[in-house]
Amino acid sequence: MEVKSILIKDTTREERKQIVEESFGNISASCDGCMAGLAEMYQEYIDGTKEICDINMEFNAHYIREDLDGEEKRSCQM
Repeated sequence: MEVKSILIKDTTREERKQIVEESFGNISASCDGCMAGLAEMYQEYIDGTKEICDINMEFNAHYIREDLDGEEKRSCQM
């Protein structure tokens, strides 16, 4: 099975939207809108302005930074 690139240069906007939707399953799921928030996080990828890997790195860096600060901040209480 051939794996297609998910890079912006190799995909159309519709393909990127489908990639994000399939990655999360039901984007409008419960958890007080957590899934919708995650989907919004990838809007720049869908729009073709930022690669998924860059979005993920920024998210992880922010999460690690908060952890180092000793603050517990969670948007989802589940």
